[in-house]
Amino acid sequence: MTDTPSPDLPDGDLPPLNADARSLLLVDDDLPLLTRLARAMEKRGFEVRTASTVAEGIRLATEAPPDYAVVDLRLTDGNGLDVVAALREAREDMRIVMLTGYGNIATAVAAVKAGAVDYLPKPADADAIEAALRVGEGTSLPPPPELPMSAERVRWEHIQRVFEQCDRNVSETARRLRMHRRTLQRILAKHAPRS
Repeated sequence: MTDTPSPDLPDGDLPPLNADARSLLLVDDDLPLLTRLARAMEKRGFEVRTASTVAEGIRLATEAPPDYAVVDLRLTDGNGLDVVAALREAREDMRIVMLTGYGNIATAVAAVKAGAVDYLPKPADADAIEAALRVGEGTSLPPPPELPMSAERVRWEHIQRVFEQCDRNVSETARRLRMHRRTLQRILAKHAPRS
């Protein structure tokens, strides 16, 4: 994908991007999301390369380390933290943002320890991702989202993550969550809360 600078980029409170530092690597196995995000970031002046697997992300990271990277936590062939570690090893000053549909404190801490500068829950829009990539050292964090996930949604996401980690075993998930098995079954049968 090519660099398509946009003449009307909003400046806001964000520090300006270095004109020489606009290469961006996007790693996500959700191809429609990856395509939309790549187009949106190109419109914001980034030169975008994309990968949909851990192996491809690591290969691109070592061939030509980008200035910025956005990496999904869960990929079809492994963990996005492996890509973050490879990116950080290839270039120490790179700004990396981790995305995930399974947001929790433990994975956020792991992402930061691996070298990410921020951790955003999906769905994250291009404006939030750009703001996270561009927050300079010593500046304040980006503003909180307009509509953060509700407590019910955070609880549901946590239960889903543990359920997946237990290989979808209801009894083991209930034991680890210290929850009655029938209660867990009722929660799993419901759809995710909307907000």
